[in-house]
Amino acid sequence: MTDAPNDFRNRFLARERLIGCFLKIANTQPAEILGTLGYDFVVVDEEHAPFSRESTDRIILACKAHGIASLVRVQSPSPEAILSVLDCGADGVLVPHVDTAEKARAVVAAARYAGGKRGYSPTTRAGGFGSMTFKDHIRTQDDRVTVIAMIEDAAALGQLDDIMAVDGLDGIFIGRADLTVALGESEGTAPAVLEAVDRIAASARSAGKIICAMSGGSADMEGMAALGTTAFMVSSDQTLLKSAAAEALADARAILDLPESRDQ
Repeated sequence: MTDAPNDFRNRFLARERLIGCFLKIANTQPAEILGTLGYDFVVVDEEHAPFSRESTDRIILACKAHGIASLVRVQSPSPEAILSVLDCGADGVLVPHVDTAEKARAVVAAARYAGGKRGYSPTTRAGGFGSMTFKDHIRTQDDRVTVIAMIEDAAALGQLDDIMAVDGLDGIFIGRADLTVALGESEGTAPAVLEAVDRIAASARSAGKIICAMSGGSADMEGMAALGTTAFMVSSDQTLLKSAAAEALADARAILDLPESRDQ
């Protein structure tokens, strides 16, 4: 086991190149496997996958057991959604659709004790189930919780510098898929999307915010790295399972001289 969960925020802020994966399957084993392989972090996708509070809690525990940092893409920027996963011991939150500085400040406030509005409870996993002093719990949580805003709306493009200037916001995730839809495009390579991504990255660099992005191929990853991205999501557990299963099935059919599909 490594101490990756304990120093994730330090590594993130130090601009280490980190590799992560989305989790869509409400089970601990994908997180355990990724931790065993040496991934730096996972993002539990509560926004788009069927996670309950209990399944998220178990996955966070599995991450701690296997030395991989756990972030959660919460369903909403509401304080209760953020508090829930932080009390379970998540290393940070990925908050969707942050399109104003006001919303970014509210997200930071919900995630921080000092200068914020995070609800206090020392008897959670995050508080060592009551084993930490008041002062140590507050200091430890404020030091280790990573707050990342997803920039993925057309409205955010006119608010970029104000969003990036929010104190306590550690980084931003450029949500290129949602941004593509928001801009009325059908491809992420459309000029309007590329221009928007450049603007977001430039604003983040100017403000000293860490950039995170999804990147599925070597050429795209090189391009995003050139824009200053240092934390990369490379896939999801569902996608990895599907691609490996498809490859294994195709290989078996070829070896056994079977048709490519049952309909043939």
